This record gives sequence, C-alpha cells and structure tokens, in this order.
Amino acid sequence: MAQHYYTVTWDQLHRDARALAWRLIEAGPWRGIVAVTRGGLIPAAIIARELECRLIESISITTYDEERIGQSVVTKPPTAAGDGEGFLIIDDLVDTGTTARVVRGLLPKAHFATVYSKPAGKDVVDTFVTEVSQDTWILFPWDTDSTPQFVAPIARGPSRIGSG
Repeated sequence: MAQHYYTVTWDQLHRDARALAWRLIEAGPWRGIVAVTRGGLIPAAIIARELECRLIESISITTYDEERIGQSVVTKPPTAAGDGEGFLIIDDLVDTGTTARVVRGLLPKAHFATVYSKPAGKDVVDTFVTEVSQDTWILFPWDTDSTPQFVAPIARGPSRIGSG
C-alpha cells in the first residue's frame, strides 16, 4: 500500500498534459503518437490535439492489479509504430519503470514522455512534467468520483484520521 495519496483533478491533468505538449513541440515533428493504455489515453488525446498529430496508435500492457505491481503482459502491440522512429510514446505515469521498459523494448527509437514520474522509473523516460515521491499513489480523475469529501489535515497523519 502507498503511504501517500495525491489526487489529480481533470483540470490539473489537462494543464499538466498541455505543459508536457509545450516541452515536446520543439522535439518534433512527430509522425504519430503511441498511447500506453489505459492511463496514457487521455493525456495522449490532449497532446495529440496540441501538437496537431492525427496518427494515434496504442499499446496495451497490463502491469497493475489495484496497487500491486505484477507481471507485464502486452495484450495489444503498437503495430503501426514500427520501431518507434518519429513516434511519441505517451503515458500518464512512470512508476518503477516496469511498463516503460517493455514499451521501450518494442519501440526503441521512439521518444517516451509521461505527465508524472517517480524516481525509480524516471531514467526510462525522455520527458516528464512533474515528479512525485516513490511512496505516493496518484489518484487520477478516472479512478475517483467527483463527490466532495472530508480530507483530514496533514498534521493528523494517516493513523489519526477519524480521531477527532
């Protein structure tokens, strides 16, 4: 289990994905984008719009089971991207780098970009916007609902939630 949680809203994700597009515009032009599913789909759509890139491919890799990292399985390869030459790989997050290394193996000539990065995986990607600690679990907007709820002050710590 993660020790810390960081909630990303739809607005923040949109701003951060656009910030990533700003960093990537000069490194192009790009022939296409490979979205790492599922987390990379929405950032890839935003970045594709900002870079005016119309060729979108995807790669499906299963690595996580809830918050546990498991064996990586490629369930859909990015056939249209070849070896990645001229392609931009987009994912929401690089955590340990497990998924990213599999993608790199399939697309060695692509440029890999993520919106968020953790220390253990950041060496695998070429570009990212925001780094978070390794023990933080990012709650993306598609993982949460929009119901406002009470959040305890940080000073209470995780063991003190509900104590008063």
